Amino acid sequence: MADGVFGYPVRRFFWSPPIFRELSGSTALMDWLESPTAHIFKINVPGLSKDDIKVQIEDGNILHIKGEGGKEEPHAKDTVWHVAERGTGKGGFSREIELPENVKVDQIKAQVENGVLTVVVPKDATQKSSRVRNVNISSKL
Repeated sequence: MADGVFGYPVRRFFWSPPIFRELSGSTALMDWLESPTAHIFKINVPGLSKDDIKVQIEDGNILHIKGEGGKEEPHAKDTVWHVAERGTGKGGFSREIELPENVKVDQIKAQVENGVLTVVVPKDATQKSSRVRNVNISSKL
């Protein structure tokens, strides 16, 4: 009944939020786009290389993206700091996204370019079997 009244995005908003944030120094800003063939995630990762980022699938459908900033070069002891807004270089981020059921987790691709991590999660066009299953009722167990 809930599927008929509340579609997939609305149902997930009320019953299980699709995006979780973990402890981090800063949260990487993210866009989530959906095309007819894929879900596309774009995450700002300025200054990070592909070696600083991990993209993993956990528990079957949780996309976990982690980034650990590189270490800042040490400065001479006689250096005077006037402004320090970029942090110490030790900060990282961690994002967990619950993926929809109709995706091909074994075909996920990721790329970093110009400070943006793009993760493409292809959709599965085949119909999944319904989660509703009728149980036969008999007069005796």
